[in-house]
Amino acid sequence: MTGSPHEAAIDLISLPGTPLADAVVNLIRPVETPSVFNHSVRSYLFARLVAGRLGLAVGHDYHDDLLFAACAMHDLGVASDGPHSHRFEVEGADRAAAFLIERGVPAADADRVWQAIALHTSPGIAERHGTLCVLVREGVALDFGGPLGGGHIDAVTDEQADAVHAAYPRLDMIRSLTDAIVAQAAKNPANAPRYTIPGEFLRERETYGRTRMEHACSSSRWGD
Repeated sequence: MTGSPHEAAIDLISLPGTPLADAVVNLIRPVETPSVFNHSVRSYLFARLVAGRLGLAVGHDYHDDLLFAACAMHDLGVASDGPHSHRFEVEGADRAAAFLIERGVPAADADRVWQAIALHTSPGIAERHGTLCVLVREGVALDFGGPLGGGHIDAVTDEQADAVHAAYPRLDMIRSLTDAIVAQAAKNPANAPRYTIPGEFLRERETYGRTRMEHACSSSRWGD
């Protein structure tokens, strides 16, 4: 029997609710802006929709706790309490893997999360490193509404998007996240290698006052 629309909406925005997922939320919520926190959670919700579209089954093709951990912590490298000594993707991956290992997650699983976070800004590479990397990359791309590429922008209906955004509003996410990446990149030359996302964001902000990503997202599906 098909559930009610209300039940479907609850399922759409539900989080794993496991001790590990709760610990991840408690880690990131105090150290990320509300905008970046919401983006991280939406990336997970969208990644689940992509998984369904690809015919991937939770518990068989991917582990829900690991997907949540990787999506929720994928921007941990711009957190306010970080060391800010590496490019943000690597710093976030390092922190996430260490956090998982401290909580008893097997090293092989923590490494899969590390790869998914470290490669989430690397199209053409992330897709060749397993299901978790694919889903994290696609979930993040979906939350940008198109400019990051990915082939699953239509995996989310307008009704689903409205429910996700009502639960986790965007709060000018593009500007907020770009501000955080640029601020982290500016702290150390090692944080902003040329031709990487942080390096190019920093250069474009300093040169033009606005990144190409911000410009592209102004006309994206979500509008910010």
